[in-house]
Amino acid sequence: MIILPDWLITSAQDPPREHWGIRFAGDVIVDVAPGADLLKRYPEDEVLNASGQVLAPGFVNAHIHLYGVLAHGLPLDKAPSGFWPFLEDFWWPLVEDRLDSAKINAATDYRCAQLLSSGVTSFYNCTEAPNALPGVLFSQAEIVHRWGLRGILSFEATQRISEENGQLGLQENADFSRACKTGEGLMGGMICHHTTFTCSPEFIQQAYKLAEEVDVLLHAHVSEGAYEPEYTQKTFGKRTLQVYADLGVTGPRFLASQCVQITAEEIEIIASSGTRMSHMPLSNCEVGGGFAPVPQLVEAGAVVGLGSDGYIENFFEVMRGAFLVHKANQQDPRVMPADLVWYLATEGGANSLGLKNVGRLEKGWQADLQLIKPTLPTPLEGHNLYDQLLLYCSAADVHNVWVAGKQKVRDGLVLGADWDRLRAHTREAAHQLWSLT
Repeated sequence: MIILPDWLITSAQDPPREHWGIRFAGDVIVDVAPGADLLKRYPEDEVLNASGQVLAPGFVNAHIHLYGVLAHGLPLDKAPSGFWPFLEDFWWPLVEDRLDSAKINAATDYRCAQLLSSGVTSFYNCTEAPNALPGVLFSQAEIVHRWGLRGILSFEATQRISEENGQLGLQENADFSRACKTGEGLMGGMICHHTTFTCSPEFIQQAYKLAEEVDVLLHAHVSEGAYEPEYTQKTFGKRTLQVYADLGVTGPRFLASQCVQITAEEIEIIASSGTRMSHMPLSNCEVGGGFAPVPQLVEAGAVVGLGSDGYIENFFEVMRGAFLVHKANQQDPRVMPADLVWYLATEGGANSLGLKNVGRLEKGWQADLQLIKPTLPTPLEGHNLYDQLLLYCSAADVHNVWVAGKQKVRDGLVLGADWDRLRAHTREAAHQLWSLT
């Protein structure tokens, strides 16, 4: 198939190309060239004339909690007063500890359709639901596979319930990761532990060794608020990433999400060790965690991706958050330019998750694509394309999506999505979650 848009984004590190297109066969891009050249080379191919549209790599959501949708609107006597109360008084007792596989699956089903509608073709999900073990990842994977997304799933193993539950979480990650390696689908696994304040040093090292054994990444939430660095300073006499460095965990196998309350020395640890990082600008605001030093991390050469954290799933809104909050925080409009944000949302996210040949539209890369049809009051041109799309487009402007060469969204409609049914199931699951005592 040949797709001929008005504009082509091959990589956000390069200028957009006017009247260029791509040809893909199966799940791989086989040619990228001016549209006229593609028509001459492949006269027998099916051609999609995408006049007025922009062809771009599919977004990579580098961090999401699929079940998080069920917490939207949950009744509270009062809002949490900080990050630790958010966990201790709200997120753990009222959400994660009440989840079972049925509720998680209802949320996963809805979220997968929503991801596709927003141009997301790949994602990494963390599930923490101590009472849904074992088997929760395998159950989720059936739903993700049905939607045809490129997904990496993990369980957030933690000792906060019990040592036995922590071991069940690690085993769930290992079993699922091994199963994905023997399969031929788009699913992958990852080992995941929660934090230094819910997992002992010995447990963290066990998780890392397990990741080495299975040959996958290890993920943890790192310094999402001030609580964790204060805890590690008090408990170990060191900042959070210094603790991980001393444990031998930092490096290319480690994916540290959030990284909000970190120092210049910790930025250097991330960058120099090759540790990967994922950034959630909107949820950092919601929980009052602060502003992650992403501009400094990028400048230091760190591998950074962009994620929603299961908070707001319109990925254009997530990108706008990354584009705007750091400018305000650093009082510098030059910080986080639009092309950098686009990179973090595509190839940067793929790199943070260890995905190969994902996030760029070039020969030999995966055919994970989205066609965006902007309606703008001012001209869309090469010099302003990244800014115009980022600032003024939304999920509603995503008209077509392919994952591994298979079309998942056509003319703005997510194929196979019965939105009334999906919403009914999430509302029922949310009602059950909220009414538990």
